[in-house]
Amino acid sequence: MKIFNDPIYGFISIPNSLIFDLIAHPYFQRLRRISQMGLSYLVYPGAHHTRFHHALGCLHLMQKAVGILKCKGVHISEEEETALYCAILLHDIGHGPFSHAMEHSIVKNTSHEDLSLLFMQALNEEFNGKLSVAIEIFKGNYKRKFFKQLVSGQLDIDRLDYLKRDSFYTGVAEGNINSERLISMFNVFEDSLVIEEKGLYSLEKFITARRLMYWQVYLHKTSLGAEQMMIKILKRAKFLAEKEDAITCSTPLLHFLKNEITIKSTSIEDVKSFLYLDDYDLISAVKNWQFHPDLILRSLSKMLIDRDLLKTRFSKKPFNNTFVEDLRKKLKGIYNISDADLDYFVFTGNVQNLAFDKKSYDLKILLKTNKLSSITKSSNFLKSKSLTKPMVKHYICFPKDIL
Repeated sequence: MKIFNDPIYGFISIPNSLIFDLIAHPYFQRLRRISQMGLSYLVYPGAHHTRFHHALGCLHLMQKAVGILKCKGVHISEEEETALYCAILLHDIGHGPFSHAMEHSIVKNTSHEDLSLLFMQALNEEFNGKLSVAIEIFKGNYKRKFFKQLVSGQLDIDRLDYLKRDSFYTGVAEGNINSERLISMFNVFEDSLVIEEKGLYSLEKFITARRLMYWQVYLHKTSLGAEQMMIKILKRAKFLAEKEDAITCSTPLLHFLKNEITIKSTSIEDVKSFLYLDDYDLISAVKNWQFHPDLILRSLSKMLIDRDLLKTRFSKKPFNNTFVEDLRKKLKGIYNISDADLDYFVFTGNVQNLAFDKKSYDLKILLKTNKLSSITKSSNFLKSKSLTKPMVKHYICFPKDIL
């Protein structure tokens, strides 16, 4: 079988022909054109890796995890093993251009998980039901609970790859984790994924790295501001397209701009259009839109292309209304636009980061006495509120020239 040479893990092997055929499929090849970290390359120049890289890395780590668990006496059938590989390989197949931008703009109330499920179901028909078990695992309906925890949980294969991979490509050393060490500490107890006691410090490092990567990379104020600008651009383009104004872009993108699409109303035509939609469509469109007659679309598009981004500020508390209104008045004096349109240039919001959610799923530590202990009881380190409680930051975005 074929192998891939990965800068993180070295050679990644393809376990069987089904996985090979899935990787070769156009649905999966599309991930080569979907950025893993959205617009973060505007802050970290090396962050140009794709969802394709990430999916292959997850496949590699899942093979490691299955091998470790089998060595420890956990029975996993050949069918279940292949299903785990399929589920982790396809877990992000529904991501849109620049990862999360479309989820908040032109595809309403639809997450990438919803779209991933649609793609997996379409592939299952094409592959004569060979993905049925993988879909049950992905949905959390499979009889063995720890399978879902491996694919999506507090310490899942997804997180183990993206933290290490994103740390490597951004150069942010604080996010570098020893994913293979953590996997070697995996075990199963009473059908739940647990960590052996000697892996406690590696687990603490993982949780710390995740917290730091969110504030330093994923929620970096410049990355956040750039993503919000892309969301505003798409909203404006959709507004104009629905008014039948001239919008020049690719056919798949125009389909989503002109139609109101939610997960409940998704048709076969929508799925096919989404298949041909990737980062290139958006970048090409935004390059064209910087010459559009509409002031708002033109201005935001040119700012993003030239990296003349909106200024983004963080605060522990919501921004004072007087301060926000003062900025809006200054902007109106420069651009002479309506009050409603000011929202495209001056807006507030908030983001939050929760390093470890002990309420939804408290990871268990398997002690040497073969008894379970809660991680929050085993680790004094995790008693810190900064790790186990949501930390909220409020932000405001506005043009630099109104300072």
